[in-house]
Amino acid sequence: MVVLQQQIEYYRARAGEYDEWFYRVGRYDHGAELNQQWYDEVKQVMERLHAVGPVGDVLELACGTGIWTKQLLKVGQQITALDASPEVIDVNRTKLKSDRVTYAQADLFAWQPEQTYDLVFFGFWLSHVPPEQVDAFLAKVARATRPGGHVFLVDSRRTNLGSAKDHAAYEEDNVYHLRKLNDGREFTIYKVFYEPEALRAKLAAAGFDAEARETAHYFIHAAGTRR
Repeated sequence: MVVLQQQIEYYRARAGEYDEWFYRVGRYDHGAELNQQWYDEVKQVMERLHAVGPVGDVLELACGTGIWTKQLLKVGQQITALDASPEVIDVNRTKLKSDRVTYAQADLFAWQPEQTYDLVFFGFWLSHVPPEQVDAFLAKVARATRPGGHVFLVDSRRTNLGSAKDHAAYEEDNVYHLRKLNDGREFTIYKVFYEPEALRAKLAAAGFDAEARETAHYFIHAAGTRR
């Protein structure tokens, strides 16, 4: 629980600089060629997400600063966006200014679904779930997805080029990672990586017929249908 609390504190403190990671700014700038490679692979994932739609109601778990919420507005009619950090919710709301998005602060480890959705999406979240809690989390995702509805997730592959230049290298078989903010503060978080077949099997056990794929360097993503 100590690491989970640090993880929440980290993302709350990082809200104002989170987008630097996605847009390859500052400590996340690995040079023009690698940055373009990142953007090309982002486009591949977004195109696969767009192919899921159109749908009606979408649930986004760990919505963050709105990078993927913006894409979900191209897929669904109404978005319910949950996050443990009120700071990132504020960034998301200010950025999108959409009356089609409803926000709520929620600790996803305590959260229980109260309705079903046509699509449940989570980006760069599963890697932050402790391994012993993944099955229980995916079971909740399944309960939040209507039969015949969709799940879509995107997360990181194990590559140090996806992280900040001053972060320590990822270690095999280590589910913890030390993260730094621009001001030098350090936090320990969970960072768990998956291979496509293992991810597909996890989703299958939760009740989804899913296919997991990797991009060339940076991302793993999966799309599935609730049985």
